[in-house]
Amino acid sequence: MPSPFIIVAIDGGAASGKSSTARALSERFHLLHADTGSYFRALTATLLAKGVKVGDDDGVRRAVAELALTTHVTGRSAQIEIDGRLTGEEIRSPEVNAAVSHFAAIPELRALLVRYERGQAEAARRHGFKGLVMDGRDIGTVIFPDADFRFFLHADPAERARRRAREGQQDAVAERDRLDSSRQTAPLACPAGAISIDSTLLTLNDVVAQMTAVIAQGIAARP
Repeated sequence: MPSPFIIVAIDGGAASGKSSTARALSERFHLLHADTGSYFRALTATLLAKGVKVGDDDGVRRAVAELALTTHVTGRSAQIEIDGRLTGEEIRSPEVNAAVSHFAAIPELRALLVRYERGQAEAARRHGFKGLVMDGRDIGTVIFPDADFRFFLHADPAERARRRAREGQQDAVAERDRLDSSRQTAPLACPAGAISIDSTLLTLNDVVAQMTAVIAQGIAARP
């Protein structure tokens, strides 16, 4: 009997280890990885390139209404194409870091990505993966509230700021958390019933091991 298709949702604030953990899980369980933070960053970079500024909500609405989103699968990664174009390192720029939480709070932009993100499950099936692992800020609450496995990663803001600095990035993680947690549409929150993990003092391998144990046990318990 073939293994069941699984969906793993990982939520958490900036630099809590979501994407690194999701990439590791995608390798262990042959899952397609969808990094939704990169999707929001790609849209933000695209809007900034079009001259849309933070605070111009009408400009954001007009711009996103004209965008076409498709998926390009590279290895185990589901990358977003905007109007047929893949974005690059510009999505990690200080300008994008400063703007992404502001743009992400606009309901029309989020609605566009909700539809797109939910479609990644079908992309995973179509490409022969055993499931989907998606990380972000509203995966277990909004995108896949019925995901087979739901996790919430958090860590001390000072430690997360140090992680960004080691990556050579400038990112006000505490301010982004405040904006993401206080927005009216799909705020950052630990999903009810999700497994919460404090990664402050844990290595990546520690976090991956904890999640791997939960997923493996859950799969083994299925009929």
